[in-house]
Amino acid sequence: MPMLLIQGFYNITDSQPDGDTVHFTAADPTVWTLVGGGRGRSVKHNEGRAKLRLDAIDAPETHFGPDRVHQPLQSAQAARDELLRWLGFTDVQRRPDETVTATTPETVPGFVLTRGADVHGRCIALAGRGTAPGTSGLEIDVDEAVLRTTVNHHLLTQGLAYPTFYRTLFTSLRVELATVSKQARDEGRGLWPSDATLSGAKITGLASLTDDVLVVPKLFRRLVDYLRLGMPMSCSPAFLAGVGDRYSVLSTGERCVGLHRVVEVTNGQTVRMTRPPEDLLFEDA
Repeated sequence: MPMLLIQGFYNITDSQPDGDTVHFTAADPTVWTLVGGGRGRSVKHNEGRAKLRLDAIDAPETHFGPDRVHQPLQSAQAARDELLRWLGFTDVQRRPDETVTATTPETVPGFVLTRGADVHGRCIALAGRGTAPGTSGLEIDVDEAVLRTTVNHHLLTQGLAYPTFYRTLFTSLRVELATVSKQARDEGRGLWPSDATLSGAKITGLASLTDDVLVVPKLFRRLVDYLRLGMPMSCSPAFLAGVGDRYSVLSTGERCVGLHRVVEVTNGQTVRMTRPPEDLLFEDA
């Protein structure tokens, strides 16, 4: 899979990293203009510093939306802390609002591999540490061996994030990430012993999602938005249909619009997905 290689360094001071987003500064700021995303998308940056959205993974939320709601913090912070540790930060100081005030070291060298940006101007990336496997500003072929050197692969291997796949990721890389994620789930690593995505989560209010039950973050975000409407959970499938997420179910080849096709509500309160997250392939990031 050809991807643009960008060399630079991670610097997270004055930012709020979580388990799947982190700031990265390109050694040559002009290289960001080479990142194509289609549909007029481009990477927003300030003197070369841009926010990365880690490709193919979705970590539990540490702060989501205007109300900054979170998922169970033990899982959310575990993903964030492992991301930063793996990159090379040994000490991270934060304010109460989670803004990083100081780190040891101040920066760590690394590289990103990318094919585009999302609607928020974040670079969708595979993120690596240390010496880059090629020349910055040029495309390299990213195979499974290169993928295994990224934190995206590491977090799924450790069971600290959920697999979340989009059509822009080549099949061979997706299969590799799905395989290590399923193995982590089967072996009970990381968040998986606490996960209720497939077994069912009883939702009696917002506190259920923030403090009690852990589900795949995409479903968490949709349910948080739904609960703001003050409607009973039994009506949530209609809301999910209206949001209109577009995806395919890989095991059946079915193309769907709306998560209500893979989410069921029983007893008026218990919500579960009927397909595992690695079986869904979303249309757009």
